[in-house]
Amino acid sequence: MFRKLTITAFAATLIAAPAARAEPVKVGVIKVTGAAALFDAQEKGYFAAEGVPVEITYFDSSQPIAVAVTSGAIDFGITGFTAGFYGLAGQGALKIVSGGYAREAVGFHNQAYVVSNKAYAAGLTTLKDLPGHAVGVTQIGSPPHYALGRLEEKLGFDPKSIRVLPLQSIPNMVSAVSGGQADVVIMTAAASVPLTQKGEAKILGWVGDQTPWEFGAVFTSTKIANEKHDMVAHFLSAWKKGAKACHDAFADASDKPALGANADDMLTIISKYTGLSVDTIKLGLPYCDPGARLEVSDVLHQIAWYKAQGMVKPDVDGASIIDKRYVVPLGGK
Repeated sequence: MFRKLTITAFAATLIAAPAARAEPVKVGVIKVTGAAALFDAQEKGYFAAEGVPVEITYFDSSQPIAVAVTSGAIDFGITGFTAGFYGLAGQGALKIVSGGYAREAVGFHNQAYVVSNKAYAAGLTTLKDLPGHAVGVTQIGSPPHYALGRLEEKLGFDPKSIRVLPLQSIPNMVSAVSGGQADVVIMTAAASVPLTQKGEAKILGWVGDQTPWEFGAVFTSTKIANEKHDMVAHFLSAWKKGAKACHDAFADASDKPALGANADDMLTIISKYTGLSVDTIKLGLPYCDPGARLEVSDVLHQIAWYKAQGMVKPDVDGASIIDKRYVVPLGGK
C-alpha cells in the first residue's frame, strides 16, 4: 500500500510540475483603464489557470512597448496603435493577435476635444470651428493625432488648415490648453474632466461620439506567433475572459454605457493596477468588445491614413499584420 501511494504521489508531482515551472509570460502595458481586460484576467488567475502565468511590465507610452516586443524583451504588448507600431509591424516584426483593448465607442468617454477658455471666448465653440487653430496631441503619429485625422475626414477640413502641436505628455497638454498656448488638445477623460471642473477649459465633444474606431490591440512578435501557437492560444483564452468581464462591467447588451453587476469589482481591480482612484476611473470608463474582436476595417484605415501622412511606408501590407489564425474580426470580415 505504501509503495502504491508513493508512486501515485510521485506521478501527481510530475503532472503538476510543468505548470509550476512555467516561465512567466511578459506583457507590456501602460497604466490606463484601456487595459482593464488584462488586469481582470491577472487578478482572477485566468492566465495562471491556462498555464501561462503573466508578469506585467509597465511603460510610459505605447511606442516603447512595440520596440520591446520586437526585441524579445517582452512577449506581448497591449496598448494603443501608433505610426511607429505599424512601421515595425510592416517590416514583419509584429503581429496583431486580438482585439479587446479599449475602443472609441459612442457614449464612452475615452478621449475628449478640450478647448482653451481663450480660444472659446474668441469663437472656437464647436468642432466645426477648428480650421485656423492649433491642436495639441501627445506625439505625431499617436492615437490623438489619428483621432484628429478622422475628425478632419468627417467634417471635411483641409489638414493644412490646422496646426498640430506635439506636446509629448498629458501634463504638457494640460498646461498648454489651460494657459492658452494650444487652442484645443485631445486627451483622456481623466485629465480633461478635472480641468473643466476647475473652469480652466471646456470640452467640445468626445472622440467616440464623433468617430468610433479601434484604439489598440494585443500584439506579439512574428516569431512567437509562428512558433508558440499553444502559448498564444492559452494567453488569448484568458485575455478574452477579461474582455468579457470588462464589457459586462461598463456596457449593456446593446453596447450602451451601463454599470453591470460586476462594475464595483472591476473598478477596484483597475484602481489596484493603475493607481488611479475609482472616482477618476469613472470619468472615462472603457469600452471592451465582449468577444475581444478586432475592427479590422479601421486598422486598415489607420494604416492607409498614416501612409498618406508619410509616417508609414507605402509598401506596408496591412492585411499581413493582422494574424488571421488568432484574430476574431468584428462583423465577421
